[in-house]
Amino acid sequence: MGRVRVALVAGEASGDRLGAGLVRELLALEPGAACEGVAGPAMRAAGCEVLADSHELAVMGLVEPLKELPRLLALRRRLVRRWTAAPPDVFVGIDSPEFNLGLEIALKKSAPVRTVHYVSPQVWAWRPWRLEKIARAADKVLCLLPFEKAFYDAHGQAAEFVGHPLADELAGGRPAAPARALLGLPDDAEVVAVLPGSRRSEVLRLGPVFAAACRELLSRRPGVRFVAPMARAELAAMFRPMLARAGVADAFRVRDGEAQAAMAAADVVLLASGTAALEAALIGRPMVAAYRLAPVSYALAKGLRLVKVRHITLPNLLTSEPLVPEFVQGEANPPALAGAVEALLADPARRAAIGREFATLRSRLARGADRLAARAVLELAA
Repeated sequence: MGRVRVALVAGEASGDRLGAGLVRELLALEPGAACEGVAGPAMRAAGCEVLADSHELAVMGLVEPLKELPRLLALRRRLVRRWTAAPPDVFVGIDSPEFNLGLEIALKKSAPVRTVHYVSPQVWAWRPWRLEKIARAADKVLCLLPFEKAFYDAHGQAAEFVGHPLADELAGGRPAAPARALLGLPDDAEVVAVLPGSRRSEVLRLGPVFAAACRELLSRRPGVRFVAPMARAELAAMFRPMLARAGVADAFRVRDGEAQAAMAAADVVLLASGTAALEAALIGRPMVAAYRLAPVSYALAKGLRLVKVRHITLPNLLTSEPLVPEFVQGEANPPALAGAVEALLADPARRAAIGREFATLRSRLARGADRLAARAVLELAA
């Protein structure tokens, strides 16, 4: 085949983790391959040359990205120029569809370059008209979830179900005792892991709400302890003053990273709905999920009826019945969240039953995703 060149763009921490596994397997299957692109520390460690940092793409919502549009468009133009002048054998856009689909279309026009979109946009959930754009952008979509391939098959889009790398990584779940020892948490206390999000906008909206919910929970169950694994030091620095203002800082351990250990150590997880919800499910922990958009974004999404599914938390879409209490916008308030967490803490049998259901889910998603994704990418490159 000659030396394979793979260009990649990964958005934020979850995309960086996916990309790192893909890069490792690409280099294992093709030791002379060259990988470069927008990446984070995990992809860099795996062997990817970093042209820009993945956290630059960490924006969400319908309105919020508009403020970042000039910067994002400038980055996209820079990448198009680079990869048009020296086309890679294949481009892989990892999540971040608002950025990557447009980049994929531009590369197909200007180079042309074979393109893979890794992680299906949630067209089955909201804004289904994006399917036409995906068809123009991606030669193949790599799906993490089984029902996504069936959706694409029905619409004539090439797709492959590779499973979820986290399910492979957590094939045996995570026991609580070693995680508590690692984090310095007592064995005999009730522990709640608190994850207010991996983006600044999420922490700004949900951080004070979560802190107030924890204050209310402490008033009902004084012995409960909290651990907050923050995606970046910047977010930890934002969250600590929120805890101090709520008067709960002494009950918290705020950590840089270590999200899996924090979830494993917990009896219940309180989190921002997103990738972390699936991670908690794969670890086998019951959770309470919250989701808040900027008011304008939420009003647009609701008024235009953009959302097409009954549940916003991914595990609820993958199990036979919804197992995760979820609270959206104004419903995500301190009394409601504290009440839902307390109900799970008070019901060990319910927590055990949820854990068994999540173990079944984990077995369905563990397929060797990194290797399957790498093979699919190399097939296109050939």
